Amino acid sequence: MGETANVYELQRQEQRPLTAVQVRAQVNLIQEVMKSVMQDGQHYGVIPGAGSKPTLLKPGAEKLMLTFQLSPDLAVEDLSTSDAHRYRVTCRICDRTGNFLGAGLGEASSNEEKYKWRAAVCPEEFDETPEDRKRKKWKKGYGGGAAQAIKQIRTEPADIANTILKMAKKRALVDAALTVTGASDIFTQDIEDMPPEMFTRKDVVPEKQPPKEPARKAHAEKTSQAELSASCLINDVTHKDGKKKDGTEYRVYAITDEDGTKYATFSETFADLAQWAKENGIEAEITYVIGQYGNKIINLTAEAREPGSEG
Repeated sequence: MGETANVYELQRQEQRPLTAVQVRAQVNLIQEVMKSVMQDGQHYGVIPGAGSKPTLLKPGAEKLMLTFQLSPDLAVEDLSTSDAHRYRVTCRICDRTGNFLGAGLGEASSNEEKYKWRAAVCPEEFDETPEDRKRKKWKKGYGGGAAQAIKQIRTEPADIANTILKMAKKRALVDAALTVTGASDIFTQDIEDMPPEMFTRKDVVPEKQPPKEPARKAHAEKTSQAELSASCLINDVTHKDGKKKDGTEYRVYAITDEDGTKYATFSETFADLAQWAKENGIEAEITYVIGQYGNKIINLTAEAREPGSEG
């Protein structure tokens, strides 16, 4: 009887509201993890033109769940039609004893702009595609240059079904992590999924960015870090041309994955392979090091997988 009473009393204590000190301790812990464990551009990142609050990325959400020893339980709702794949995922969060703490929702569809269309592999493919399944997409020229028309055709929904499911899962996971840990005042969510045009409107005024800390000697330690690897879907491949002090011209490529993480390379081969992986919805394996100017690609591979296989 005494033991039962003690368990009941413990349950009553666990249901009591957190004190201000406990809430502050939790916020401090999140900030400490963000400072000591998470990396800008890998676990979170500030989206240009979208304010100064960082966006929480999937690797960061996983770090928060590890910190608080949370267990996600995913339930998938298939809302697909004959012309599109669409999934809604509910992510229930429990603590290590199985107590339900909260949930998050995430949804993704192959009708989203970045999934619905892909670049035509050649002029012949574009010409032979039915009129209702092709278009010309106008994009702003790089560096203020003339606008560019990109010939695009409809993506086959079945080719990216697994990609859509993974994106819905990611969105639900991030939403759940923010909700349960109370970190929404520190991070935001899904801004990296919005089209770039949303950040170039006149009514969107970027918040003033905090001044950067002066460079420290720790840079030397960063550039000597061991090689890291990432398996990801490619969201964008861009390039920038420049000229060195000695007059030598160069072109640097920026490869952005589905979570908004950026990788840089001077290799046209890596850039072409990343573009191919993007157009075909294939995961790329990126080996990189964290250098003075960000994530520097050491190697990049992408292979077609059998339908239904996991990446």
